[in-house]
Amino acid sequence: MKNCIAEKRKARGLTQQQLASLLGVTRQTIISLENDRYNPSILLAHKIAQIFDAQIEDIFIFEEEDT
Repeated sequence: MKNCIAEKRKARGLTQQQLASLLGVTRQTIISLENDRYNPSILLAHKIAQIFDAQIEDIFIFEEEDT
């Protein structure tokens, strides 16, 4: 699943550490999210969307895998 967390974070002028603090997670979690190595829980996805005043679907882009 792709996301635009880094773009939205930078547009808000937030560092990875500041976003991590707002979400109650580590900076490593933010790094993993931004590099598409980690898919968040629905609760964390909701918190991220709230911080950016967006819908979850606006931040996380689901891409179907080829079968």
